Amino acid sequence: MLNGKKIIVVLPAYNAAATLEKTVSELDRQVVDDILLVDDYSADETVRLARGMNIRCFLHDRNYGYGRNQKTCYAEALKSQADVIVMLHPDYQYSPKLVPAIAAMVVSDEYEVVLGSRILGGKTRSGGMPLYKYISNRVLTLTENFLLGSKLSEFHTGFRAFSRRVLEELPLNENSDDFMFDNEMLAQAIYFDFSVGEISCPTRYFPEASSINFRRSVIYGLGVLWTSVRFRLQRWGICSFKIFSRSVSKAMSSYYREVD
Repeated sequence: MLNGKKIIVVLPAYNAAATLEKTVSELDRQVVDDILLVDDYSADETVRLARGMNIRCFLHDRNYGYGRNQKTCYAEALKSQADVIVMLHPDYQYSPKLVPAIAAMVVSDEYEVVLGSRILGGKTRSGGMPLYKYISNRVLTLTENFLLGSKLSEFHTGFRAFSRRVLEELPLNENSDDFMFDNEMLAQAIYFDFSVGEISCPTRYFPEASSINFRRSVIYGLGVLWTSVRFRLQRWGICSFKIFSRSVSKAMSSYYREVD
């Protein structure tokens, strides 16, 4: 706990067996009250390894996608009475050692959303980020800041912390079940005026770290632009989109189960 607030780390996992133990071993259990792993129907030993580390696991009945994985993560974290929820990729691309720092920024009540930025600190390329990914990250972030009226260093990190209120109020179930979920969620947080902060986080690129290929990166980039356009059209009152509506649809719970 931090200042009496319950901190839960959620791990959206898919074939993370090679890096899971390293990720979990660097979490500060004096700060982290619980760890929840949601497995999106991995083909490897992710669940077995997690259960061996006494991590609570939830298993999807098929592969639904990264976005659906996060929806399950947040639903179960809220059920577990989390005050602060930290989403960390279990592929060891982001530093688990920074969980106390990112959680503390939410606990302080100064920010309700905090992003671990790979851009702040200036070591993104030396950490192994491919040049085309770095360039697309910078171009997309510049475009999004312009359309969303924000001043963030990056929108595409997989290391984030949220207050309980953010997860309760954002219409997350209207978002994509795929990689677009991250971007849509952040656009929603800005649209509904939640305070967003950032910390510097080193990046690690290596063969076991998860990453989408070039084709999916292009699809993702186009989706990011469409999200930003929808944001601006709704702000101007020209159109209305469900992802920027306060009405929250109920999530189905029959597609996953807790692993004994």
